Amino acid sequence: MKCTDKFFEIYKREPDGVSFCPYRICPLGAHSDHQFGKITGLAIDKGIHIAYARKRSGIVELTSLQFDKRAQWHVQSVAAEKENDWADYLRGATVALSERYTLTYGLCGVIEGSLPIGGLSSSAAVILAFLSALCKVNEIELTPHEMIMTALSAENNYVGVACGKLDQSCEVYSKKDHLLYLDTQDDTYELIPTHPRMKPYRIAIFFSGVERTLAGSKFNMRVDECRAAAYSLMAYSGIEYGKFPEAALRKVPVEVYHRYKDRLPENFAKRAEHYYSEYDRVQRGAEAWRRGDLEEYGRLSFESGRSSIENWETGSDELKTLYEIMTRTDGIYGGRFSGAGFKGCCMALIDPSFEETITATVTNEYLKVFPELKGKFSVHICESADGIGL
Repeated sequence: MKCTDKFFEIYKREPDGVSFCPYRICPLGAHSDHQFGKITGLAIDKGIHIAYARKRSGIVELTSLQFDKRAQWHVQSVAAEKENDWADYLRGATVALSERYTLTYGLCGVIEGSLPIGGLSSSAAVILAFLSALCKVNEIELTPHEMIMTALSAENNYVGVACGKLDQSCEVYSKKDHLLYLDTQDDTYELIPTHPRMKPYRIAIFFSGVERTLAGSKFNMRVDECRAAAYSLMAYSGIEYGKFPEAALRKVPVEVYHRYKDRLPENFAKRAEHYYSEYDRVQRGAEAWRRGDLEEYGRLSFESGRSSIENWETGSDELKTLYEIMTRTDGIYGGRFSGAGFKGCCMALIDPSFEETITATVTNEYLKVFPELKGKFSVHICESADGIGL
């Protein structure tokens, strides 16, 4: 790994350890975890590695192979305000962990991502990999739920991204050759094994060549539109409501939505339509996976992608083009934008026997539309994987 070589180059010693957290995909359940919906997801065999060693001084010193600036802070005196750089996620993780446990030791480390940034929950993955290392040097053992909530706190409370727990949960709970089926309202989950008669599949990642950041995108606005829809529907129907930030569509029965949706502003109605239709798709998708019907699960994933475009109104021109190419390419069971859908990448479940033709077809058609992205666009074929080892 490049991170261990770079660590030796900088510190003239071998690292104490290497932490790893996989990236994740969410074929069904997108844009619903912050509304306490249900999701399905898979971890993949690519992710974030951090080569690290304990620093008794309490200093955290990190180098990233993807970014130029080295970051440094003390575990007991993290800047109160984010510095708007790549290390904010890890400063936030330090703060979140220190609120639960006393931190004595810092670490020096080198971070390496195995795929381009954007759409695969790289922010959650780097936080979890860092938390794993920081816990190790401080001899702290977190439960899976503690790990998820600590990582979520870093994004919500320090970085300021109003995301739910989809990414962290997929990267912690996932198991190779199983589909994670999670209810984000009560954190109950099931790992549905791949059916013996299910057709073979691999996971294709089509990176658009354009990176994005959630904190600077319209992501938070979409979350607020969902809350506004929920708040309005509760008011119209007489459901007791509290503070606006606590409003969520999961608290509003779908029958109430259908009764009052025509009263909602168009944008609020579209966001709610995506949530309720996605909730239904997730439940049907989980049952399709359970019985080994990969074609139906894939069809629902394509349907989810269409709803993201029309109801969630996300997707750059690049991602919309990739999605349309995917829908007409032989050998792709289904797929959609990966992540929030603001630039980044698309994911697809594919028939392995079509791997070469899928790669060639999608690449050629995409670069016809965006020739300036030649050399930046890339295709990566992955397998399902276990979540982070705690």
